[in-house]
Amino acid sequence: MKANLLLLITAIIWGFAFVAQRAGMEYLGPFTFNTARFTLGSLSLVPLLLINKRRKFSRSQIISLNNRTLLNGGFAAGLFLFLGATLQQTGMVYTTAGKGGFITGFYIILVPILGLFIKQKTSFLTWLGAGVAIVGLYLLSVTENFKINIGDILVFSAAFFWAGQILVIGFFSNKTDSIQLAFLQFFICALLSFISALITENVILNNLYLAIIPILYAGIFSAGIAFTLQVIAQKEAHPANAAIIMSLESVFAVIGGWIILYETIPLRGIIGCGLMLTGMIISQSYLFKPKKVLINSQVFQ
Repeated sequence: MKANLLLLITAIIWGFAFVAQRAGMEYLGPFTFNTARFTLGSLSLVPLLLINKRRKFSRSQIISLNNRTLLNGGFAAGLFLFLGATLQQTGMVYTTAGKGGFITGFYIILVPILGLFIKQKTSFLTWLGAGVAIVGLYLLSVTENFKINIGDILVFSAAFFWAGQILVIGFFSNKTDSIQLAFLQFFICALLSFISALITENVILNNLYLAIIPILYAGIFSAGIAFTLQVIAQKEAHPANAAIIMSLESVFAVIGGWIILYETIPLRGIIGCGLMLTGMIISQSYLFKPKKVLINSQVFQ
């Protein structure tokens, strides 16, 4: 129950982060916003790095530049994070927080599908869930005149990079420390965003001040605190519970957009949201299947 509650808090924080992203774009370009957001995200993990240092790492292992696996994983994850965050943040200019949350949630289905390229098995339920979610995505994003919002396209494109980032993290997390890996991916993303902002955007300090609340929320709460809660909770939570509870991020994005930004979604879109959430849950339902364990030549479930 404690783990599930922590995951629910994580989903709420991530859902309302779409509101912060939408609000922040009133004052800043996407690269500047992401620079500030992920710089704060990386700094918020420093206390955890120091705690881990005291527990099991020497001073030189807080971030070891000689650890090639850590550097490769951090750079790869940071690159995917940068591409996904850039497309999503740009798309949030043209779409609502609620729609952005649901479309982003499509990565839950894309992860096992893209896993086929690295020889991971994908169940029938994943394909069934994908089909249901695609119908929902159509109802949510494509109007009756067969027009689609450019913001929805950008956010949907970002979902592929979110899925790629999750696969990268999954590949490297067992080979290095997860907190170090998270810190390095945030740092790489912030660095790439900063370079891009210098080249393409006009950074005005007063605008940073005006967007300080969305930046603080997206950086400290969404990246630092929510990530920490997820790591703690998933040590105890059942994988199926974790997948379904975190998919509620999309629902809280709609709630946040409605309460704070006064956004509305027509009935057609609400039906689409329902189908997308159903598809996400179906695609993860294989996790409910009990695993067989062999103990002393006897099979237990």
